[in-house]
Amino acid sequence: MAKYKIATIGGDGTGPEVLAEGMKVFAAVAKLEGFSFETHPLDWGGERYLKTGEVLPENAVETLKAHDAVFLGAIGHPDVAPGILERGILLKLRFELDQYINLRPVKLYPGVESPLANKKPEDIDFIVVRENTEDLYAGIGGVFKKGTPDEVATQTSINTRKGVDRCLRYAFELCRRRNKRKKLTLVAKTNVLTFAHDLWWRAFQEMGKEFPDIELDYNHVDACCMWMVKNPEFYDVIVTTNMFGDIITDLAAMIQGGMGVAAGGNIHPQGVSMFEPMGGSAPKYTGKGQINPIAAVAAAGMMCDFLGQNKAAQRIESAIVKVTGTKLKSMSAGKMGYSTSQVGDLVCENL
Repeated sequence: MAKYKIATIGGDGTGPEVLAEGMKVFAAVAKLEGFSFETHPLDWGGERYLKTGEVLPENAVETLKAHDAVFLGAIGHPDVAPGILERGILLKLRFELDQYINLRPVKLYPGVESPLANKKPEDIDFIVVRENTEDLYAGIGGVFKKGTPDEVATQTSINTRKGVDRCLRYAFELCRRRNKRKKLTLVAKTNVLTFAHDLWWRAFQEMGKEFPDIELDYNHVDACCMWMVKNPEFYDVIVTTNMFGDIITDLAAMIQGGMGVAAGGNIHPQGVSMFEPMGGSAPKYTGKGQINPIAAVAAAGMMCDFLGQNKAAQRIESAIVKVTGTKLKSMSAGKMGYSTSQVGDLVCENL
């Protein structure tokens, strides 16, 4: 019997509540599929920072490397200045664990309302592969004469051939495994960013020769935003840079019904990966049992898939479809017709 070590980070606000439901479903599907796991809860987040002044312990990265996966609730505390926890926890772990892929499935579930008129679940079903450790997020730059009329601020986009190639290869292989339209769309801005994005374009064309069964497609990022709203059915798999991926995945979350149903993974294919709901910590709902846990449940399904438990992942996906399609009145907090824990129970009942 396979046994996994899972580090759990409840984090802030409603993070612990949605994490609990995700892990509840993970435990139920583990029992059905015959694998086991042990969890290691970690108190990293805003409360710990306010008490100790320490964002992460010194051994944080080594602690996580001893696990098979990390499951995160949410990061973001109203009493901590924006950026401290995000940079100190999320970005630090992504970089230190070399989680070079940010994976964002974009799927409209039955019963979930999209703001796009007349679009059905079969129209919104694609995946965004975002490079996760380079680009503007590498933190290369600085400020000169700060606070004066002559202030200069720079932030450099870093794109290495190694980083681009490994991101593209992941996307090509995913597109082949997904085996739907077998269409891979590169999203960049080659007409303006003529150095960095020329590298992406050349590498994309060269690698495409290794995958003759995959249709190559290209969008400028502004065109992608337009087509994602007008014709989301055009897309199968999108591969893009860190900065552009950050932007278009929020747009994608909205067309699939909002952050409450959007799950994501920070992936190192041969290392430790971290899975999370994409919504924030929603502090105003803390402790009320009203927050929607579907995104966390979907993240648990992604974690199953990463661990090689593909049937478990399929069970979770099918259960989510049944629950959203037949049970929930709304995806909005407090309007679901069920409490947070009851939604988790419904998913478990439909596994």
